Amino acid sequence: MIERLDYATLQHLWWLLCSVVGALFLAMTFVQGGQSLLWQMAKNQTEKDLIINSLGRKWELTFTTLVLFGGALFASFPKFYSTSFGGAYWVWVLILFTFIVQAVSYEFRRKPWNIFGSLVYEGFLFLNGVVGILLIGAAVGTFYTGSNFQLNDSNFVTWTHQFRGLEAALSPSVSSIFNIAMGLFLVFNARTLGAMYLINNLELSEVPEMETRLRSACWQNLLLSLPFCLLIVGALLFMRGYGIVDAKGTIEIVSFKYLRNLLANPWLLGLLVVGLGLLITGAWKTAKTSETRGIWLGGIGTVLIGLTVLLLPAYNNTAFYPSKADLQSSLTIYNASSSYYTLKVMTYVALAIPFVLAYIAYVWRLMNREKIRIEDTGDKAAY
Repeated sequence: MIERLDYATLQHLWWLLCSVVGALFLAMTFVQGGQSLLWQMAKNQTEKDLIINSLGRKWELTFTTLVLFGGALFASFPKFYSTSFGGAYWVWVLILFTFIVQAVSYEFRRKPWNIFGSLVYEGFLFLNGVVGILLIGAAVGTFYTGSNFQLNDSNFVTWTHQFRGLEAALSPSVSSIFNIAMGLFLVFNARTLGAMYLINNLELSEVPEMETRLRSACWQNLLLSLPFCLLIVGALLFMRGYGIVDAKGTIEIVSFKYLRNLLANPWLLGLLVVGLGLLITGAWKTAKTSETRGIWLGGIGTVLIGLTVLLLPAYNNTAFYPSKADLQSSLTIYNASSSYYTLKVMTYVALAIPFVLAYIAYVWRLMNREKIRIEDTGDKAAY
């Protein structure tokens, strides 16, 4: 069957697969959300150890998924990878720095020779949970608003802004407002997921006051995320986009481009509506009832929202990485992908993905078989 797929179909398929990994990463940011809630939710050392012990057993999943997302883009859309990572390197360096200090923090926070004290490493966890996710959201926003780059005939990238990618969040412009709104939505969504995850993973009968705080934080952060979500959706309905207008691949600015994409692909609108519905339902059940499994609804909802955000700027002949400096340097799934042969071989390899997901689900179930108790924070595996 794979042999009969044409080049365009493989390009669409691989953007879909990359988008699935990216959407899974967004669901895994419950770790970062939990980290940003640490000082707000934990009122003593015991509660702090409970939260960090719970998150410390899952933090690798977020980082691994982020690396897998980057690796999938490198293999299937190398021109995008080289353009973004080669040009906007300051924003990516800062994002990676926040994930590096996260790993260091879990390793050294409670070591006896820690000369900085645990508060410093807990601050690093907060940095990863807020700044790291905010910048990732701003980077995703550039899929819609564009970036400041040019490509020459040899595909060598020249970045035309001195901030090297950080301008997506720091420059005083309308596009930066959209990018920051995307980042803030992801931050508050991660905090919502983090509260839901901790309620599901901790034995909160031992700390009933923290349970009350977590359920309240879940609803509060959902409400804080919704205005940014509405701003993003409202902007997309009226925003100009960058579309392919002829068979030569010429890029032009198109009015109401993303609204046109939604009308051409109504299933994307369905994904968004269902995703938001699941997220709100999971948060409501967690905050207003004694339910502890809201994270599954919220996580699936986040995956569907993430899929919509990543697929909308690429399908329907749209430039998914527009260039503000030179329209014809903009990247599409057609001019940025690997060769037909490479994509075909990778598709055969991708047949193993369901087995990998099954293994991850199995290991997750083993790790979550019993809720984490206070006594578990003193074992050798504690963070």
